[in-house]
Amino acid sequence: MINGRALHFVFKIPDRKLTAKFYREILGMKVLRHEEFADGCEAACNGPYANRWSKTMIGYGPEDTHFVIELTYNYGIKKYEIGNDFKAITIRSKDIIDRARANGWPMHEENGKFVMEAPGGYKYHIINEQHSANSDPVEKVTLSSSNLERTIAYWKDMLGLKIFDRKDKSVLLGYNEDQAKLEFEDIGTAVNHAKAYGRIAFSVPHSQQPMIQKSIKDSGNKILTDLITLDTPGKASVRVIILADPDGHEICFVDDEGFRQLSVPDYPSEAILDRYIEKEAANNV
Repeated sequence: MINGRALHFVFKIPDRKLTAKFYREILGMKVLRHEEFADGCEAACNGPYANRWSKTMIGYGPEDTHFVIELTYNYGIKKYEIGNDFKAITIRSKDIIDRARANGWPMHEENGKFVMEAPGGYKYHIINEQHSANSDPVEKVTLSSSNLERTIAYWKDMLGLKIFDRKDKSVLLGYNEDQAKLEFEDIGTAVNHAKAYGRIAFSVPHSQQPMIQKSIKDSGNKILTDLITLDTPGKASVRVIILADPDGHEICFVDDEGFRQLSVPDYPSEAILDRYIEKEAANNV
């Protein structure tokens, strides 16, 4: 049995200044930690780029208790081609609707939810209700599936997620009731990840990572990066394994012990993000 914990979803962002405005001023999230890197990640955390990049973790509370967003910025990359792989992230919050209206951020109603786009074209579905006290407003990440039965077999039988809801064309999965869920919708065609593809991350006990690696290898499923230890200057190191499901959705399993040390909020680092945004803006004038 895999003891997983939903952590975050990774987006590649083309416009760091406008993206920071959207997440902070419209969604109302807070920068939890920001890190700058001189070279590409060994586990392709920033995609297939060897250049300088940054990582901003942003959310409604500490990563120990909330599902957050990882914003990956590759210096010099101003646009990413969007595929059909990512559908939306759903958040329950009345405040977001009020902030969007006050700031003139475009949105429309669809199937009882408000739909808005983050810079880069990533969709958010907002439920216009206040979330319960002490709960995470982020409810689910929705991705595309070309074959729902095959998707369920992989995520449920190989990775140990539980089914929380099942419909004709969709399935809602997760490790625990009190965590953000992962939803798949059958789109009836091949999944195209293009250049803007993301990655979902979970933590598991350090001791379970080799078990996951062995079961994936034995089953003939894809491992993108075998177990590897990643270092963050001045912070804890973590061990990760990167997988891809049958539709090519990237999955990171990080060791929970190391990640809890790495993910301790570093609120002052928001000033570093702002400084680099201002520096880039000045250089582009």
